[in-house]
Amino acid sequence: MFLGLLLALAAGSLVSMQNIFNTKVNEHTGSWATTTLVLGMGFVASLTIGLLFEGKQMFTLQNMQPWYWISGLIGVGVVICLVQGTKLLGPTYAISIVLTAQLAFALLWDSLGWLGLEQVPFTINKLLGVLVIVGGIVVFKLGGRRESQKSKEASVLGLE
Repeated sequence: MFLGLLLALAAGSLVSMQNIFNTKVNEHTGSWATTTLVLGMGFVASLTIGLLFEGKQMFTLQNMQPWYWISGLIGVGVVICLVQGTKLLGPTYAISIVLTAQLAFALLWDSLGWLGLEQVPFTINKLLGVLVIVGGIVVFKLGGRRESQKSKEASVLGLE
């Protein structure tokens, strides 16, 4: 379990860092060029590392459902949406919404047993957990706005 927690923490930090890098790349190119670069480099890195560690076994894809192949297409949507969302909302706000959406949809899919998942009972505690995170995002966004507005008002009035 401890290793799982460490890996999840690492994944969260890497996703946030990648999102910032992707947004910086997008400032110099377009969204599609950024997506192509990100996923192309990811393909080359994955292929190289996979061949080093697994060799030809990497290409043994037994008993895989055909619809699993759309995962790469989903990745295109993820990169495009993250880059644009970060550009429009800023990294912290965009990532907090993305993570909350991930949690909410994971709860939905787990509870319904969709996409080949084992069905996990839905509980009010799980829903409350998601709502607490949504409340935190609202507090985060609105809390900064009031300070920002006060600072702007003070600046306009010459109080700073």
